[in-house]
Amino acid sequence: MKVVGAGETKGAGRARFAAVDVARGAALVAMIVYHLGWDLWFYRLVAVEVPFDPAWRAFARTIAASFLVLVGVSLVLASDAGLDARAFLRRLAKVGGAAALVTAATLVAFPQSFIFFGILHMIALGSVLALPFLRLNPAITLVVAAGVLVAPFLVSSSAFDTRWLAWTGFYETAPDTNDFEPVFPWLAAVLAGVAAGRILLDTPLRARLAALEVRGRLGRGLVWMGRWSLVIYLLHQPILLGALYPVALVVGERARAEQTASACRRTCEDSGRSADFCVRYCDCALGTLETEGLMSALDGDATPDEDARIAEIANSCVARTLRESPAPE
Repeated sequence: MKVVGAGETKGAGRARFAAVDVARGAALVAMIVYHLGWDLWFYRLVAVEVPFDPAWRAFARTIAASFLVLVGVSLVLASDAGLDARAFLRRLAKVGGAAALVTAATLVAFPQSFIFFGILHMIALGSVLALPFLRLNPAITLVVAAGVLVAPFLVSSSAFDTRWLAWTGFYETAPDTNDFEPVFPWLAAVLAGVAAGRILLDTPLRARLAALEVRGRLGRGLVWMGRWSLVIYLLHQPILLGALYPVALVVGERARAEQTASACRRTCEDSGRSADFCVRYCDCALGTLETEGLMSALDGDATPDEDARIAEIANSCVARTLRESPAPE
C-alpha cells in the first residue's frame, strides 16, 4: 500500500506533490520577471536589449528548461497508478488550444515575429513524445535525452529554416519569433524530467518529498500558482503590456532614445567597427535623423524616399566619422 505523506495528496488516481506545485509556481514567478523585462524593452523603457542580452537569454532558457523538466516529472506522477487516457487527452487539448491561442494572438500583435512553436507548443508535443518513456529505466531515458540534446548541433540544414520545419530544431537559421523551443534539443528537458520522476517514485526520495509540508503565505501562494499555471501563463502578458502602456506613453521617450542608440552601436560593432567609431557614428546619424524628423521611420514604416534619405545620412556619417577618426599611431 502506498503511503500518502503530508506534502502528497491523492486525486483522480494520481499522486500530487505540493513541492512540485511550488517548483512550478517559482518557475512562473521567474517567467513573469523575464516578461516584465521584455515588456520594458519592447516599450523602450530600458536601454538594455533584453532579447539579445546574454544574461537575460540564459535566464529565459533556464526558465523554459525548468517548465519542461516539470512537465516530465508531472507526467510520471500522473501515471503512477496507470495513465488515465481521458484525463491526459483533456489536458493535452487544453494546452494545445492555449498554444493555438498564443499563435493567433501574436500573429495579430507581432506579425513578423509571431510565436509559431513556443513553450506551450513544446509542452503539448513533448507530452505525447514522452509517453513511451514513462515506465522505462531512467538510465535509458537519460541516454536518449542526451542524444536529443546534441542532435541539432550535429545535424542541420537550410531546408529546415522555414516555419513549417524549423520546429524540429534542425534549422541553420531560425525564423524570427518571440518564443521558440523546438523539439530538438528541448525534448531533452522533458525526458530528463521523466527520468527524475521515475527515480522519485522508485526510490526513498518519494517519501522524503512527500513529507515536505508547504507553510506560510509564500508557499501556499506558489502552490496556488503552480496549480493554475496555464491560466496565469495566458493572462500575465496582456496584463503586463496593458499596465505598462500608459507608462510608456508618459516616460518612454528618453529610454527609447537610449535604446535606439544602444541598438545602433551594437549593429555598428557587429560590422567590425571599433567602439569609439560606433559611438561617434551613431551620434552623427541619430542626431541628423532626429533633426530631420526621421526617427519614427526606423521602426519599419519608412517610405521609399525616407529609406533613401536614411541611407544617405548613414553613408554621410560614415564618411564624416572616418575623416574625424584619429590617425593610427
